[in-house]
Amino acid sequence: MTDLLYITTLARKDFLQELRSKAATVATIFFASTVLLILAFALGPSQAALTNAAPGVLWVALAFAGIISAAQSYQNELEEGAFEQLLMYPIPRATIFLGKLLANWLYMTVLGALLLPTTALFFKMDLSNWPWLVLTILFGTLGFALIATFYAALTSNLRARESLLPVLMFPVVVPIMLAAVRATGELTRSGNLGWAFDWLQLLIGFDLVYLVVCTALFHFVTES
Repeated sequence: MTDLLYITTLARKDFLQELRSKAATVATIFFASTVLLILAFALGPSQAALTNAAPGVLWVALAFAGIISAAQSYQNELEEGAFEQLLMYPIPRATIFLGKLLANWLYMTVLGALLLPTTALFFKMDLSNWPWLVLTILFGTLGFALIATFYAALTSNLRARESLLPVLMFPVVVPIMLAAVRATGELTRSGNLGWAFDWLQLLIGFDLVYLVVCTALFHFVTES
């Protein structure tokens, strides 16, 4: 119960700090909107092309925007020396990771909730299965936030962290992205709920594996 309180307190602190500073919010929303707009124009007026590309475009926009928010979650604390002080608190390192994770997951979920109707508008995406689409966004952003939060901590003390973060994390996050794109595609194009559920189950499986591995290894990352 105490650990849960620490986790929610850390997550609330990070989330409120971002809402006040808006350092990553403006950048991520602008970047994601630009990606959607450019790809919509690039694919042309063909409805079939727009509909087929919609799931991939949605997750590409979410992925690149998520990198910005994950890197920013450590940046302010490192510049002010607050992260080192946080590590000195008598709490498990896993608690710190889960708090950061919860804040990044919440941020990406809100961003996904904003991008879903926008993508549907630009790319003529069918939202009739919207409850399952919301569930896919929840589990897809969880997997992405897990990897992004872990690798943002791993690269936080490196000089080239901005360029190293995507290089290191994208090969690991590919299974999450593929499962999320395929589940979204089945829900918006074919409407085959059976196949969509299969991909969603695979996505949840990856989330569980990454949650266990990243939480267990975070202690070694912060010691380096």
